[in-house]
Amino acid sequence: MASEPSSNAGTGERADADSGITERMTRDNRWSAVLARDPHADFVYAVETTRVYCRPSCPSRRPRRENVRFFPVGAEAERFGFRACRRCRPDEVVRDPRTARVETACRTLAATVGETLPLTDLARVADTTPDTLRRDFLRVLGITPKQYADALRVDRLRAELRDGRDVTGAAYTAGYGSSSRLYEQSDARLGMTPSSYGAGGAGARITFTTDQSPLGRLLIATTDRGICRIGVGNDDAELEKQLRDEFPAAAIARDDNGLAGVTAEVLRRIDGAVPSADLPVDVRGTAFQQRVWHELRRIPRGETRSYGAIAAAVGSPGAARAVGQACGSNPVAIVVPCHRVVASDGGLGGFALGLDAKIMLLENEAGPDPTV
Repeated sequence: MASEPSSNAGTGERADADSGITERMTRDNRWSAVLARDPHADFVYAVETTRVYCRPSCPSRRPRRENVRFFPVGAEAERFGFRACRRCRPDEVVRDPRTARVETACRTLAATVGETLPLTDLARVADTTPDTLRRDFLRVLGITPKQYADALRVDRLRAELRDGRDVTGAAYTAGYGSSSRLYEQSDARLGMTPSSYGAGGAGARITFTTDQSPLGRLLIATTDRGICRIGVGNDDAELEKQLRDEFPAAAIARDDNGLAGVTAEVLRRIDGAVPSADLPVDVRGTAFQQRVWHELRRIPRGETRSYGAIAAAVGSPGAARAVGQACGSNPVAIVVPCHRVVASDGGLGGFALGLDAKIMLLENEAGPDPTV
């Protein structure tokens, strides 16, 4: 884990004014760069169907937009299970020096999960200073090296537990110094205790319901802490399968009556009405994602914020791309209203449930409360 000395760099100060245009790219702009095979665009895109990530200039056939995810560096794509394309070799060429330093540091942290790697040593590997590397991370990923190392450690813990490793062994391999620290940090990101997650959610009780909505078939799942998943699709069976695949050993049961009130409140928000009740959520995420999701819930109905404005509000000016990724990872869209985040150039940006859904939600919220 990268340990960081106290420094003014930790305030998330604004990066240098000479940052390239790709640093400010919205999702729409990045997709345009992919379609144009822009050789100057310095990011990677990953295709869900092939599990491969490429540079925008890759000569391969363009994928369908709904199957594409964007990442600032290849190491981050690999963290989510994608492999480098053998044609464009995106893991070998990085043009922007800041991105290159972050890429090097990320790969070093990934290779040393479970170890304590001081920030000074990590910066030496990346051939820069600790303060510069920290600013690079905030600019490119929106989080600090320590937060990235913590996320890798949780990833390792999750993988060890899923492989059947006992909690003590998994904690040791992932680099947790004590069981109390393990439960304190991992519970917020796993959404349940490590032992329960390791057993595929064993011991966790999840109830769900499905209903028709203006967006399509709607699935809402909750734990005793709050809503843990909202899904939209065309088929109830597929929505339920996705939920059960995430937690194969959890006690998952349908409860239409018990969740009727929650469903009514979610449907109310889809219709653009002013919320009539608070809906607690129980979601896993990195420290940066949690800050973004908290800030999204502060955006009033009928208003929007740019990705850059959210980045500034969570203390990471310039991390608009990372905000976009946090929005895309939001498992409880609508309740955590990531549809209210748009591009600074007037474009819609992206939305996990699709741009048609985003347009509908924004239009519904722009009008008067339909329940009044």
